[in-house]
Amino acid sequence: MKIAIIGAESTGKTQLAQELTAHLQASDSPARMVNEFLREWCEREQRTPLVSEQGGIAQEQARRINATHATGARTVADTTPLMTAVYSDMLFNDSSLYDFALQHQRHYDLTLLTALDLPWVADGLQRDGPQVRPEVDRLIRRALDQAGIPYHVVHGQGGERLARALTIVEHASRRSADSQPVGHGEWAWHCAQCGNAHCEHRLFKDLLRADSVRR
Repeated sequence: MKIAIIGAESTGKTQLAQELTAHLQASDSPARMVNEFLREWCEREQRTPLVSEQGGIAQEQARRINATHATGARTVADTTPLMTAVYSDMLFNDSSLYDFALQHQRHYDLTLLTALDLPWVADGLQRDGPQVRPEVDRLIRRALDQAGIPYHVVHGQGGERLARALTIVEHASRRSADSQPVGHGEWAWHCAQCGNAHCEHRLFKDLLRADSVRR
């Protein structure tokens, strides 16, 4: 299984990737985490990348993820080239990386999108501020929706976040064992923790409808 964890800044991607990888390893399942190359790049260069450097960062992130997955271990990617494409779009008005990033994204069994329900925390060069998170989230969802790539939103504080991610992973594993395609098409189940984006949209619509009735 190849799992992508993506999302706006300060939404717990790295922590979730670490915890999910540790859980998979503890269950005697070979698993490896691929760190975010951008963080390594910024620490080395002591600056954020220019527009001309974004493509190389996306390519290297993809290369490292593919190389890890080729070892046969379950792979948990702490961000993918899609995040580089989104930030290139938002910061530089450059949409040229989407084709490569989305083609790469199609090869994941699961795409987990971290929700905006965690407080923003500063983290050196890489973070622009809490005001950018809604726009980043919007661009990620738009890109995935337009490309027809399924994704699952992971909410929750503390241990709830990992528990919900594990619910998604375990369900996907059962589907794979039953020879059903993983990561494609609609889910055959709906619950409060499945993270399916369509469930999330329906939940918010129901909440808004209920609020309107109360008023």
